[in-house]
Amino acid sequence: MAIREILTVPDPRLKQVSKPVEGGVTDEIRALMDDMLETMYDAPGIGLAAIQIGVPLRVIVMDLAREGEEPQPRYFVNPEILETVEETKPYEEGCLSVPDIFDEVERPARCRIRYLDYNGNLVDEWAEDLYAVCIQHEMDHLKGTLFIDYLSRLKRDRAIDKVKKARLRAIREDAN
Repeated sequence: MAIREILTVPDPRLKQVSKPVEGGVTDEIRALMDDMLETMYDAPGIGLAAIQIGVPLRVIVMDLAREGEEPQPRYFVNPEILETVEETKPYEEGCLSVPDIFDEVERPARCRIRYLDYNGNLVDEWAEDLYAVCIQHEMDHLKGTLFIDYLSRLKRDRAIDKVKKARLRAIREDAN
């Protein structure tokens, strides 16, 4: 397993639409998911889409275990949302590709999803609460959408500027 670099805004690769995984869940895809999970834990975060490490495939990893709980990794290959409910809930979201920026996004409170798991088994289930928020957020990445795209243009531009400035500060500090 290896920790990979997480792309941050305004990297244009984050706007790419991810392609479906062909041929099912192979050892190569499992190795990718293992790297993604290690990268996500190191960041730390609760969800990561493959495009966030520069791999434009429909692959997501997630772990919603709270601090002090046993890890509960989840793996999603070729996930799709089959159905959502009309009821929406606001949730303050953040993103490893938009570090240190948080804002409220309103999403369907529940959604029915289908995907292949780590072993290639087909799973069809309902997601709710934080699970529903997180899977919808990560699936947005597969379409080239970031949570800041739901914000006003002013808030989105400010968020991108803040990330750029933080990156420049880090580069300067590393140079010294």
